[in-house]
Amino acid sequence: MPITIIVLGVILLLVLMIVFKVNGFIALVFVSAVVGIAEGMTPLNVMASIQKGIGSTLGSLAMILGFGAMLGRLVSDTGAAQRVATTLIAAFGKQRLQWALVATGLVVGLAMFYEVGFVLLLPLVFTVVAAAGLPLLYVGVPMVAALSVTHCFLPPHPGPTAIATIFGANLGTTLLYGMIITLPTVIVAGPLFSTFLKRFEKSPPEGLFNPKIFTEEEMPGFGVSIFAAVIPVILMAIAAVFELTTPKENALRQFFEFVGNPAVALFIAVVIAVFTLGLRNGRKMDAVMDMCGDSIAAIAMIIFIIAGGGAFKQVLVDSGVADYIAGMMKGSSLSPLLMCWTVAAMLRIALGSATVAAITTAGIVTPIIAATHADPALMVLAVGSGSVIASHVNDPGFWLFKGYFNLSVVETLKTWTVMETLISVLGLAGVLTLNAIIH
Repeated sequence: MPITIIVLGVILLLVLMIVFKVNGFIALVFVSAVVGIAEGMTPLNVMASIQKGIGSTLGSLAMILGFGAMLGRLVSDTGAAQRVATTLIAAFGKQRLQWALVATGLVVGLAMFYEVGFVLLLPLVFTVVAAAGLPLLYVGVPMVAALSVTHCFLPPHPGPTAIATIFGANLGTTLLYGMIITLPTVIVAGPLFSTFLKRFEKSPPEGLFNPKIFTEEEMPGFGVSIFAAVIPVILMAIAAVFELTTPKENALRQFFEFVGNPAVALFIAVVIAVFTLGLRNGRKMDAVMDMCGDSIAAIAMIIFIIAGGGAFKQVLVDSGVADYIAGMMKGSSLSPLLMCWTVAAMLRIALGSATVAAITTAGIVTPIIAATHADPALMVLAVGSGSVIASHVNDPGFWLFKGYFNLSVVETLKTWTVMETLISVLGLAGVLTLNAIIH
């Protein structure tokens, strides 16, 4: 019976979001309440559980999401992202432009949301296409694939960070595992896959862009630009290495565990970016702070959707469904990693939003970790992989790609949808391979 209620609750969630176009946060809170009452909780207990879930989820994520958004806006609006892109393209040369754009997508993708990175970098892709005389998809798909992969696998990007928080996974370990999976995945889904897309080539759409293109004098230097973007990853990776190789009482390990905490690492990056990208580059403090303030408005709804997923998770725990699922999993031969991927994939296909699919999956499968002793970091990556599969017409990213690459719906299905599915399947293969090696 508890499983039936969950299934019906997920169906209700799908109907609300797909048929009635209900906002994700509203739908998640409503379904959480319905499921809790159906599981036998009193209305007051359901409300307390929802509040607890929202509070516990945002309590650990609010600083990470906030500082991450500020860093992304500073990197974007000061010209640092453009500097990184143009420098890498110049360094790699025309023959290796794809790899320059892969590197650009990975660096920029770590510091900002997918849609922001996409819109920011596409004008540069168009510039490269015009200057080098290369096909649009051949140049653009590697960059888009790199942006999408960071969304699946690499903290401090908000997607994997939110799932890791719900699962109680170590973010440094998740980052290390994610980097191992990222490289082969982005190579296949980016440069290799783009070589098969010549028949879909179109000219860039006219009049679509009116971007802010920075002059040479307006942009900060390459060194400070890339340092500000990747310093959180560097600090988190160092902390993970020390955690794996040194005892807990080691003073250096304790120091790097502190500065490598995602919230602290992102705060350090924001402070560095404020001075190196903002003040040192001739901007006044009030203008730089306006960038930081404006960045929060852009992620407000994403934060609430993540909070709604936390509410759903807490209701499942407090209603006893978590214990019921844990009992079912004891003795089960089905891989928990494969189960996570499958649930996330089904929700992604039905809902469209990778974020909602991932957060909802995390709430459903969290009890499996304790029941099966599955590696939480690998579970994060399994959910992330499943959450990007088979993007189609109910995903805003589908229409973003279609419009900016000037494709028909059918052509977008044969390019974007296939690319996202490649990332998902290769990610799952990487997770299962890592699990076989590590465990």
